[in-house]
Amino acid sequence: MRKEEIQVIFYDGDCGFCNHAIQYILKHRKNDNFQFIALQSDLAKQKLKDFQIKISLSTIYLLDNQKVYDRSTAALKIASKLKFPNNLMGVFLLIPAFMRNWVYVIIAKNRHKIKPSYCYLPDEKESKMFLS
Repeated sequence: MRKEEIQVIFYDGDCGFCNHAIQYILKHRKNDNFQFIALQSDLAKQKLKDFQIKISLSTIYLLDNQKVYDRSTAALKIASKLKFPNNLMGVFLLIPAFMRNWVYVIIAKNRHKIKPSYCYLPDEKESKMFLS
């Protein structure tokens, strides 16, 4: 069995909703194959520039197998890599992206109202998963 590659999640580090989502991922992950990079960091700018990505703070990005996914596709691909039953969310990838992204944009526009901003402090084991 080959070891899965690391998936890098780029998120808005100043967003309470986004930080809550990262905590959820940490709690429900199958393994330690995720790494996290705040979009505000120089490392995020450098890594995403390699893929000609213009960073939008209202977008989550997933780097997986040298391909970058964004918005609902990134969120659902992340969910599909979590423990059961969260991984069942991957079935929504069958819905066309323009329809999924319509819902994603509504949530993204209201994310600061949904969950106020706060800073998550990972424990010692989790801190190795956060890059800056």
